[in-house]
Amino acid sequence: MQHIKRLFDIHPWKIATTSISHEDHRLQESLTSIGNGYMGMRGNYEEGYSGDTHQGTYIAGVWFPDKTRVGWWKNGYPEYFGKVINAVNFIAVDIEINGEKVDLAKMEPKDFYLELDMQTGVLTRRYTVEINGVLSTLEFTRFLSLATKELSVQKINVKTDKPANIKLTSKLDGNVHNLDANYDEQFWIEKSVGNTPFPYITSETLPNNFGVEQFSVTAMAKTTTSPEVNSITSTEKLACKEVFVFENETEVTLFKNTVIITSRDVAEENHVAAAEEILLPSVEKGFEALLAEQIDEWAKRWEMADVTISGDDSAQQGIRFNLFQLFATYYGEDERLNIGPKGFTGEKYGGATYWDTEAYAVPLYLALTDTSVTRNLLKYRHNQLPQAQHNARQQGLKGALYPMVTFTGVECHNEWEITFEEIHRNGAIPYAIYNYTNYTGDTSYVENEGLEVLVEVARFWACRVHFSKRAGKYMIHGVTGPNEYENNINNNWYTNTIASWVLRYTSEMLEKFPREDLGVTADEVKKWQDIVDNMYYPKDEELGVFVQHDTFLDKDLMSVSQLDPSNLPLNQNWSWDKILRSCFIKQADVLQGIYFFGNEYTIEEKKKNFDFYEPMTVHESSLSPSIHAILAAELGMEEKAVEMYERTARLDLDNYNNDTDDGLHITSMTGSWLAIVQGFAQMKTWNETLSFAPFKPKTWNSYAFHINYRGRLLAIEVTDKVTVTLKQGAALEIELYGEKVLVENSFCVKTK
Repeated sequence: MQHIKRLFDIHPWKIATTSISHEDHRLQESLTSIGNGYMGMRGNYEEGYSGDTHQGTYIAGVWFPDKTRVGWWKNGYPEYFGKVINAVNFIAVDIEINGEKVDLAKMEPKDFYLELDMQTGVLTRRYTVEINGVLSTLEFTRFLSLATKELSVQKINVKTDKPANIKLTSKLDGNVHNLDANYDEQFWIEKSVGNTPFPYITSETLPNNFGVEQFSVTAMAKTTTSPEVNSITSTEKLACKEVFVFENETEVTLFKNTVIITSRDVAEENHVAAAEEILLPSVEKGFEALLAEQIDEWAKRWEMADVTISGDDSAQQGIRFNLFQLFATYYGEDERLNIGPKGFTGEKYGGATYWDTEAYAVPLYLALTDTSVTRNLLKYRHNQLPQAQHNARQQGLKGALYPMVTFTGVECHNEWEITFEEIHRNGAIPYAIYNYTNYTGDTSYVENEGLEVLVEVARFWACRVHFSKRAGKYMIHGVTGPNEYENNINNNWYTNTIASWVLRYTSEMLEKFPREDLGVTADEVKKWQDIVDNMYYPKDEELGVFVQHDTFLDKDLMSVSQLDPSNLPLNQNWSWDKILRSCFIKQADVLQGIYFFGNEYTIEEKKKNFDFYEPMTVHESSLSPSIHAILAAELGMEEKAVEMYERTARLDLDNYNNDTDDGLHITSMTGSWLAIVQGFAQMKTWNETLSFAPFKPKTWNSYAFHINYRGRLLAIEVTDKVTVTLKQGAALEIELYGEKVLVENSFCVKTK
């Protein structure tokens, strides 16, 4: 068993603990992160914490192009490394009691309680500390409003057992650094700080030499207290403070509403007026009314998205935690945005867009949200088509190369094996177009914006392959497949497979929806077909497996079970050289292709490949367990499917890979839903036909979920029977255990 660290109690709706963890404080902060799609933050303490902490507040779409630092510059390298940057700390409220600052890094609290309520998105904390003979109980409540995206709401209550002098200092602090900053750099400069009409600061990202826009952000706060006292406001560089002093009081309450406005939406000269326009009504509503709005908005999301599990609270907590963090990060309101792999919970991976969105997130959003949400994800890529063409030219290639890491569509990752080689991501974008079209039945996107993307990606693949005269086959050399524990390999089976599929699918769509304006010639389509017909796919007939790449079988092949567990995770214990030479696989590679194109392979082919590759897989990518859970379920390997579900569902909650302290794995959180719906319930949509073949894990009593499908809302419940209920829309014919069933109201059949 690999490293597992459980900081919070098991509860179906809450992330809660009665223990403060100094040793794992950053991990605790990650797991209590909150967001509302517009902004988010780690579970930092309002009153500050002088121990080991990662203070982090992030605003969607606000980033910085940091200079790339490499030892040897090579043609084609990205000009900059794009990164999400830590923004103004607007929740800060210093607390002093009889002249001593409250700091849990230096004080031992009593009755400590920390809770993230996933049902409402509300974070609360309370504890009692003794300061200079005064017993003080502090309670904190905060949330980021779903009803008003720019609004943060806080309530802090301080109660003492005897009259005391209490000083509360509400701050807007722009003196922040990134955890990953080069040479301790800051990324913000002050534009203005003031207290009219309310305390505010406006800061702007540093100038850059890359032609990337500078972002300006204004934070404005209105703080009220009970009892009321006059406050003193002061300003300093990149900071504004409002001090409230209470003498000989036993209980005080502070309410702090903060509005964040950015230049993405409002011109800087209008920030103050725009902030005031949002802030005043929020103050007039009051805390309880704002909280009621929050509860109502989250209830609407859960009504559609919730997956209920009976009999296993650990599994229940895992799926809800993942769904909560996903919808706190992205809900499709802004087509300029995408789903960062760390969301609003940290800075690792730059916080930008990866192929994770198309490969792992799209299926979930198709089923659990309005189709416009997924369509916005597709539009995001179409809007960046010119930049993808630029990326291809940087490599001396035709067509469009979508980036591995991006904010604008221009590649901004500074590792050569990613930028140059991990080009399989260029197949995930067309696959998402296919997935949307096949799932929804809506062809309007593929006919228009979609074909523009498909054609340019097809042109890239037709240019990137080469013809081997010796073998008489087309090949793709010098790549990194989904298994990033190998670099610069030749003929990665998955890359060759998805490249060929893109050419085939694009030709089919052009035939179905002709587009003369795209300039695709008959000779061009003929060349694409020649590549499809003559692509090289490494395969070993004796083993009956698709070979991960040309030389994979020459490695010293062994299973992970043969390793001393102290070696795991490999990426934290082995040198990179040793990892690259080993047979161990970071995540699904060949199996990724079998998952994507499952209708093209037999059960026998799937089983042989799964049995060969899974034992060598260390699952050190957060994206890995879900694919293995889905395939294991299809192969009838219930125990393995459940094991992989537990790993993906509780990857962060149990810190499986010992890497959650710097942020959550947001995009891979789709994996727990995929494992249940596409795995245990075996939902498939091949050839525009919806089908299920559910099983129930032995340790569960039941599970249930909803899906949107072609204008219908279906509820699926799995106990000893499978019940499919049509909640909305017209009757629908589906397949259940291979038999056609017309679902008009509710249909029930015994599980197999």
